[in-house]
Amino acid sequence: MKINVEVDCTPEEARRFMGLPDLSPLHARYIEKMGDMMDGSVQPEMVEAMMKGWAPMGEAGMTFWRQLFEAGGKPGG
Repeated sequence: MKINVEVDCTPEEARRFMGLPDLSPLHARYIEKMGDMMDGSVQPEMVEAMMKGWAPMGEAGMTFWRQLFEAGGKPGG
């Protein structure tokens, strides 16, 4: 037997129903920092320090992301 349930709700309604935290202020701050970085007002070392705290697996995760970004910046990569 197979039962399908379709729920029509917004992402905000789903988040509240599931009891997940509202990360909108954090997301807005993150976007602001990334914009500042692109404008040149934030040094790359500051971004790396921030990302180390967020990256899973610590330094191994940072190495993965660094290699990914470096490969993306190369022609044909």
